[in-house]
Amino acid sequence: MSNEVRSPADRRAEVRRGRLRLVVALASILVLVTTGLAWRSIDSLRSNLATAGGLGLGGGADGAVDILLVGTDSRTDAHGNPLSQQELDTLRAGEEAATNTDTILLIRVPNDGSSATAISIPRDSYVDVPGIGESKINAAYGTTKATERERLVEEGESETEAERESSRAGREALVETVADLTGITVDHYAEVGLLGFVLLTDAVGGVDVCLNEAVDEPLSGANFTMGEQTLSGPDALSFVRQRHDLPRGDLDRIVRQQVFMASLANQVLSARTLSDPAKLSQLTRAVERSVVIDDDWDIVDFARQLQNLAGGDVQFDTIPVANLNGMTEWGESIVVVDPPEVRSFVAGLVGEDAGDETSESGSATTSPAPDIDPSTVTVDVANASAVSGLANAASAALAEIGYATGEVGNHTGTTPARTTVFAADPESDAARAVAASVGDVDIEADSSLSDDEVRVVLASDYSGPGVEGSATTAQTPTGTAPDGVTSADGTMTPVPPGPPITAGSDSPRCVN
Repeated sequence: MSNEVRSPADRRAEVRRGRLRLVVALASILVLVTTGLAWRSIDSLRSNLATAGGLGLGGGADGAVDILLVGTDSRTDAHGNPLSQQELDTLRAGEEAATNTDTILLIRVPNDGSSATAISIPRDSYVDVPGIGESKINAAYGTTKATERERLVEEGESETEAERESSRAGREALVETVADLTGITVDHYAEVGLLGFVLLTDAVGGVDVCLNEAVDEPLSGANFTMGEQTLSGPDALSFVRQRHDLPRGDLDRIVRQQVFMASLANQVLSARTLSDPAKLSQLTRAVERSVVIDDDWDIVDFARQLQNLAGGDVQFDTIPVANLNGMTEWGESIVVVDPPEVRSFVAGLVGEDAGDETSESGSATTSPAPDIDPSTVTVDVANASAVSGLANAASAALAEIGYATGEVGNHTGTTPARTTVFAADPESDAARAVAASVGDVDIEADSSLSDDEVRVVLASDYSGPGVEGSATTAQTPTGTAPDGVTSADGTMTPVPPGPPITAGSDSPRCVN
């Protein structure tokens, strides 16, 4: 052991390095608070964060910490203080009081802190809510809270107590609803209001995004040019809130949120943010004002588990959708989800086996796909099913995702038993990304293809992108719906999970 005597300056430097490591670890889990997480010191962290208790949470006994992250429409800060008129004007969201949960993420972090998988749940997902019954999932919190608050006030509770207890009831209802849908026990809870998007985005000096086309949508305030650009806080809020005039509505809004969070994660983890005392100070104040966590969460200990987490280890996915255009019997637009399918999908993402498995035929099946630029991959589509027009419809859907269009037509030769992706290298990022885009199918080798070319052969089992655009969709809709639920246009529109988005790229992914 060294007997070297360290000077006071050396000891202070060591303390600063230790605090920086803590900041790095905390910043690494910024997905937990939608837009960023950093603190100057443990004292600030423990004394100034808003907390919530009594939520019926688990304890990570299944080998991972599972966090429910909620973005709300609240017009107050994390401590319940009303926002100023200037802040309300900045949010471009009006003054109507609400507790809708328009962003719902289930985040899985293994106990060793080696990765983080954030799974988005569409806000209009039609699910069973405790005490309410079948309802949109974003009403679980707000409706439960409003009902409980009214009951407490009628029983003579003070406004302050009614607000506190009804908020707890709403949060607990949402936790239970998400657990029932996904099959995952929620261990911790984090909540961010609208103000959080603005404060945390401005704290890092803006966030880089990229759009495929220019947009001007007055309801959200989204008015952006095509291509890469850096958004300030108010514009960032408009970017992640827009759903009108997007091809897939709320699903495209989820993609917006995911690429925004991935870009911000990359930026917060960069040296230019973590080495800037002014930015860290601003991040600290933003988090203290806009984030609520459960009171049983030792966030400092959790942060230490994540010291080696890198941007490329943070992945964003979305649950499968059985019908994007669902409608209740009273005419309410909803997103239909199949809970068993959702649980199976989530289990596949959070399972212990991270590598590719092998199917009975010996071909490789896909694990969670890498984050790639789809425009660099040319996709040929061949129809081996009896559905007329399926290849054209699937090709058009893949082009909408961003893949380059290759040869499209009927399949010749031996028909595969299942829909299959062919590539020169079945283990390549391109092959795995395309397979994930069309529904997590088999991948086989074809040496005749170039490295940047992938061929998809559609068999009779195909139910991925483009099914809703094929000629026989109206006669043979896929999926099932709950009692009393129909489709807005008479056809089912299933949406399988697309390729995951990671925070490991220095350039933002271009989206709708």
